[in-house]
Amino acid sequence: MKYLIAVTLLLYSFNAFAQKPCDYSTNVSDSIGDYKSTREYMISEKNFGDTSEYVFFSLVLTDGLPTLNVQLIQKSKGFLKANCFDKNSKLFLQLNNGTIITLLHVDEESCGTMIRDDKSFDNRLTIGNFMFMKGSLEELKSSAVSLMRIKYLTGTEDYVIKKEFTSELNNQVYEPETYFINNLRCIE
Repeated sequence: MKYLIAVTLLLYSFNAFAQKPCDYSTNVSDSIGDYKSTREYMISEKNFGDTSEYVFFSLVLTDGLPTLNVQLIQKSKGFLKANCFDKNSKLFLQLNNGTIITLLHVDEESCGTMIRDDKSFDNRLTIGNFMFMKGSLEELKSSAVSLMRIKYLTGTEDYVIKKEFTSELNNQVYEPETYFINNLRCIE
């Protein structure tokens, strides 16, 4: 009987610690090269009155070069401040172990695209791609993220990274603090 209980507990522990499979939105390998991109994952959500802001991450691997794709979605019935990315934009991640990781923007200037929906909300979608610095991937795999700062062309904005939250947008549970720990293996 003890043997049966021990085997059962062992099997449950393997299942509990198993890694989730990588979820790709794109995974292409052809004569031009290789391209992998994970699905977008919500990192931050701010809702106040008629204004909402969402930040999504996806990890991209292009011919062996890992990058972080950041999508900023703003929605409001009022004025929307343009947060523009330029060649000097940076993304800073403060880890729980005290380390600060810097990612550099790779694209030209981008202030996003404005779209008005049928409910008279203005929506701005701004996309930026950031390169990881040498040695930063190992740090991100070993420690959770507690704070994110984005340096835009027009200013700087801080985002507190939560351990877990339930999105008001889609009622899904997100764990942004461990995003890199759980997903960097997908682009290696």
